[in-house]
Amino acid sequence: MVPHDQTHLAADPRPEELLAVDLAGVVTQLMRRMRAASSQGALTPSQRAVLSRLYNEGPTTTAALARAELVRPQSMRMILAALEEQELVERAPHPTDGRQVVFSSTERGRQAITSVRQAKQSWLLEAIDTRLDADERRTLAEATDLLKRLVQE
Repeated sequence: MVPHDQTHLAADPRPEELLAVDLAGVVTQLMRRMRAASSQGALTPSQRAVLSRLYNEGPTTTAALARAELVRPQSMRMILAALEEQELVERAPHPTDGRQVVFSSTERGRQAITSVRQAKQSWLLEAIDTRLDADERRTLAEATDLLKRLVQE
């Protein structure tokens, strides 16, 4: 039986093609499970992504955030307005361009992202501890090293 997401492959797909489809599917499921474990109240995935980017990369403009998150500036303004309303981000004048503002995470926003990350890590640690034996954990560590190589630029 061929999983639904493999139906677009050729009649006799190469093993690498099947692996690529399976890996993409598993990574997607893993990310969903981790997001579910870290539900942060009223934050949408887009809001969490923006808040996380501000936490990691520091203050930036609406336009730069829109480019980084691959959304229209209008959509980014809506995301930032919702985060600002929850006091998770704050705006300040741009240091060199008086026509722009920069957004940064507030202490409350930083705490929210830290909480989300801790919940994700706790879920993953619990899953690894309870669902995998020692040999499987070693295999997962090796696979993680391979995944790191895949995403290196």
